[in-house]
Amino acid sequence: MSRLPRALSTLLLGAGLAFVGPALAHGGDAGDVAIGHPFATPTVPGAKNGAAYVARLENKGAQADRLLRASTPAAASVELHSMTVDAQGIMRMREVDAIVLAPGSTVRMRPGQGVHLMLVGLREPLREGASFPMTLEFERGGKAEVKVVVQQPKPVDGAAAHPKAHPH
Repeated sequence: MSRLPRALSTLLLGAGLAFVGPALAHGGDAGDVAIGHPFATPTVPGAKNGAAYVARLENKGAQADRLLRASTPAAASVELHSMTVDAQGIMRMREVDAIVLAPGSTVRMRPGQGVHLMLVGLREPLREGASFPMTLEFERGGKAEVKVVVQQPKPVDGAAAHPKAHPH
């Protein structure tokens, strides 16, 4: 009789674990901050680092908040980065202590512009269509668990009307 409860509990535990991944929200909220569409770009095989973005971080509150850190089992560490282009057209990337969200403001992360999350020490290449969990930690809003989807970046600012040239 003791084997039946153990087998049943193992079965139920296994069934519960099977639903942990799908239950993870793609976006979410951390206090007054709405987290919209976390995504990462695919990497080439052998790449040690990658980049993740949040299409929209919106502070709906009356007080500033700051994204302090992020973590994921997909990489050894996650660094908050800012990217700028200087007067000579040279792209410069640097790690920042936090990403500031003023009251009522929205921060948009896009490949090739502004802020992003650098995934350092990838465990495996990021493949189109895959996903992985990430924890974002805010100064006021606390922690939020989100699902990051790996995808090619979507065109913005009218770029959709201009198809990409294909090499011959």
